[in-house]
Amino acid sequence: MDYRQLGRTDLNVSALCLGTMTWGEQNSEAEAFAQIERAKGAGINFIDTAEMYPVPPKAETYATTERYIGNYFKSRGDRADWILASKIAGPGNTIDYIRDKNLKHNRRHIVEAVDASLKRLQTDWIDLYQLHWPERSTNFFGQLGYQHKADEDFTPLEETLEALDEQVRAGKIRHIGLSNETPWGTMKFLALAEARGWPRAVSIQNPYNLLNRSFEIGLSEIAIREQCGLLAYSPLAFGFLSGKYEGGARPAKGRLTLYSRFMRYFNPQSEAACSRYVALAREHGLDPAQMALAFVTRQPFVTSNIIGATTLEQLDSNIESFDLKLSDEVLAGIEAIHKDQPNPAP
Repeated sequence: MDYRQLGRTDLNVSALCLGTMTWGEQNSEAEAFAQIERAKGAGINFIDTAEMYPVPPKAETYATTERYIGNYFKSRGDRADWILASKIAGPGNTIDYIRDKNLKHNRRHIVEAVDASLKRLQTDWIDLYQLHWPERSTNFFGQLGYQHKADEDFTPLEETLEALDEQVRAGKIRHIGLSNETPWGTMKFLALAEARGWPRAVSIQNPYNLLNRSFEIGLSEIAIREQCGLLAYSPLAFGFLSGKYEGGARPAKGRLTLYSRFMRYFNPQSEAACSRYVALAREHGLDPAQMALAFVTRQPFVTSNIIGATTLEQLDSNIESFDLKLSDEVLAGIEAIHKDQPNPAP
């Protein structure tokens, strides 16, 4: 396993990060424990979660994922071996069961969210605390175009950063990160941090995969020049790039079979491009999922590639992708497809 510096910190995280958003919905606690142990055995030292996990988010399963991780730490006693990341939820019409149902990134919500996560995770500190998505309306979660709302009321970014600074000074969190953020938001947070002496974002967790390379357009330069690297989520486009949905197949336990909300990558353009990527991998004797993951991990602006699985077999295959070195011919094939069908999914 390779280890990469997290922003400008003294932390080095594994090039693959263990994603957890299925734990408590598609995976039991025992299965979560098994995945953590398997990942640790492979050299992964980075685990990412969120207060709203598992997904799809529901009141009855809210924060179950963090509880599983906390129970693991308590039973194994190896909290210090892990770099732990979590997130505070932002506002959303379907999330009316967290705190006072009017989620903000203000001081009160941040204090309450951090304290609750620490309790569930059964730890004294969180290494990386992220804003799961912006409080303001902007283009994220599948929306490519920005539609401005002039009269929108959202917490000033200054207030958010100052509240996070208090949590860092209190020792509850070590570093902060962004997620589903835009170039404007990222640079604004970085500029405020430098001007005020507040914590500097060390990472940005956005979607990035063969079907959605929009991060390259405005954020990749920021990630490199500002040392605010990408924590790539959805590197397999909800499993679409594994090829298991080819030809209209719907495996019984597939996420896209079980949940209608995960349809971001289903459109004629995406399906056509995905079929070409899958065919390219098979033409070169590669596993399509491993090729897709290896492409993400190799990017110079990626700090860590967040892999998720519902079975140990899937997890093993995902981990093995780290050792896959894509040939010049395969990379040329990927670029040819991308040129013909650039970013077919948001």
